[in-house]
Amino acid sequence: MFVVAGESLIDLVPQGAVPEGGAPLALLLPRRGGGPYNTALALGRLGADVAFCSRVSTDGFGEALLAGLRAVGVDTSLVQRGPEPTTLAVAAIGSDGSAGYGFYAQGSADRLFQLPDALPDSARALALGTCSLVLEPGASAYEALLRREAGRGVFTLLDPNIRAGLIQDPEAYRARFTGWLPYVSLLKLSEDDATWLGGVPDGPAAVVLTRGGAGLTVRTRAGLEVSVPATPVTVADTIGAGDTVNAALLYGLAARDALSPAALSSLDAAAWTQVLDFAARAAAVTCSRTGAEPPYAAELA
Repeated sequence: MFVVAGESLIDLVPQGAVPEGGAPLALLLPRRGGGPYNTALALGRLGADVAFCSRVSTDGFGEALLAGLRAVGVDTSLVQRGPEPTTLAVAAIGSDGSAGYGFYAQGSADRLFQLPDALPDSARALALGTCSLVLEPGASAYEALLRREAGRGVFTLLDPNIRAGLIQDPEAYRARFTGWLPYVSLLKLSEDDATWLGGVPDGPAAVVLTRGGAGLTVRTRAGLEVSVPATPVTVADTIGAGDTVNAALLYGLAARDALSPAALSSLDAAAWTQVLDFAARAAAVTCSRTGAEPPYAAELA
């Protein structure tokens, strides 16, 4: 089983042409989202055994978020519930399809996430990232989950997915991020993440760097570097593309029995090329659609 831990939220996504001066509210369509949520959804659509670990509101948005996961077979038994509101993220789509966000997260449900009991014995990998590792007090609980599960040998994937507008003290966050690295098996960064963090760090067994239209690159602790090109696609927007990459990486590595730091280091260039190409194709499907709509397994066959 894969366990994905972190926030779920509602993306308010502009629809159609945006008039000068901004998009009227009538053109903002609510879509299920949040980096960890999208990763869990993508794994479910690929047919993986996956559970979502979070705190989700009991409001209407929260019910819709959980319904979306259950529809693709994601286990929600690790989800905590609360009456606090669901986080909202207002997306701004650039001319190249890139997305920026403004967040309404004060007092939202995910921020009150508490460290759960030990994950199921069947858990093979834990994926975390994005807002949930920034916003307290929940961030400390997610960090404790990362450290605890890594300490008992669970494979870990971290995607910081930097949202600079939420980080009040960048230097403190960078120091905290460095402290997570000894507990991370696989680190996924975008080029923008790497720039904001001050470079691609050492430490994890492998680091995958997403480079937008230039493709994906992996660098392993063993000294291997492999790159693949992006899959050509007409981009609607990039919402959820990196989250889809997370899911595809986990899925592809599990298929090769490579969910351990030692196994990552032993993969050869041909195997990494196949894993990265699968991730690039999956992300391209997501980019071809409005909002975070990752592909089903049959679409990648």
